[in-house]
Amino acid sequence: MTDPSSSQPSILKQPRAVWAVAFACVIASMGIGLVDPILKPIADQLHAGPSQVSLLFTSYMAVMGVAMLVTGVVSSRIGAKRTLLLGLVLIIAFSALAGASDSVGAIVGFRAGWGLGNALFIATALATIVSAASGSVAQAIILFEAALGVGIATGPILGGQLGSITWRAPFFGVATLMTIALVATAFLLPKTPPAARRTSLADPFKALRHPGLLAIAITALFYNMGFFTLLAFAPFPLDMTASQVGWVFFGWGILLAFTSVVAAPVLQRRFGTVPTVLGSLVLFAADLAMMAVLTDSKPALVVGIVVAGAFLGVNNTLITEAVMGAAPVERPVASAAYSFVRFSGGAVAPWLAGRLGEKVSVHAPFWMGAGAVLLGVVVLAVGKRAIESASDQHGAPAPHSSEEAELVAVGDLD
Repeated sequence: MTDPSSSQPSILKQPRAVWAVAFACVIASMGIGLVDPILKPIADQLHAGPSQVSLLFTSYMAVMGVAMLVTGVVSSRIGAKRTLLLGLVLIIAFSALAGASDSVGAIVGFRAGWGLGNALFIATALATIVSAASGSVAQAIILFEAALGVGIATGPILGGQLGSITWRAPFFGVATLMTIALVATAFLLPKTPPAARRTSLADPFKALRHPGLLAIAITALFYNMGFFTLLAFAPFPLDMTASQVGWVFFGWGILLAFTSVVAAPVLQRRFGTVPTVLGSLVLFAADLAMMAVLTDSKPALVVGIVVAGAFLGVNNTLITEAVMGAAPVERPVASAAYSFVRFSGGAVAPWLAGRLGEKVSVHAPFWMGAGAVLLGVVVLAVGKRAIESASDQHGAPAPHSSEEAELVAVGDLD
């Protein structure tokens, strides 16, 4: 039998429009890891505790999750390009305002606005790349995850190096880089028309009626609790300079990007999507448990943080791909429904981890993260049959299906 992948074009042979959006994705995803190195400096200089500073993640993720419900409504009415540009403008404005703030409360508020911009951008960017990219849907998702991985990896370095000057500098740095991304997207991405069918606010909730999509979304909710416990709380027991924390999370991000692009497809072909995700989640939970036991050891924390990137990279790519075939709905609708649920975990975990660290012990947040990830394992194991059945029945639509032909036509300028 002929291997279908042998006839697919190289993942690197993409229209210029796809590369423009991918570049903007790199910059947008920097915002996730950007604040890690400066969490403790912000807490020290603005006289705040871990739970207060962790609200920088909570407000960002909570608003982004709720805003995911309206991304499809907006993009289906004004077109993908205008939605992307609107998201970029909001990120630029609110990141600059956060850098100019003088209180944790103000930064938390502006991070919420940043989350709104990121929601409009990221959800639309995924759909745009999947629709306009050459090759298979799996290749397009790998390209998207690679862009996110590079941004997540470089975010801590940017935050650490600029943060060693002042905690304000990383926010202004993102605003500057996002302005470059805005110009690139405006000039390289052709005008995209509104969708033939306008989506409604009810569509994502209707999509969650499908058991496969619901199981993946709930799994991701618990998994994100572990993910954002690592991001939001680990810098406090590390107790290092902003630059040092930046380098630690840079190693984490590099491993995440590598496994997203290289390891995830190999493991998927060898073991299948759901078994591979289950394995990565179990290993991630074990890693968090190790960090809970050895929290007082900085070398153990550094190793635990970096190694976690390997499991997170595999999980991110395969779960995103699974979402695309988990329900017979448009990709933006599936993405919005899934993201709304999963970002709830990202919103709750940072604050909860901070409170546990303050009120219980420095070990408790990591135990909480490990337990949450194991709950995700249980949900995924129970929903395995529904997910695989949905994938077999619906699959991911061909990348150049009829309803997307118009977007591909205007997106391919080569």
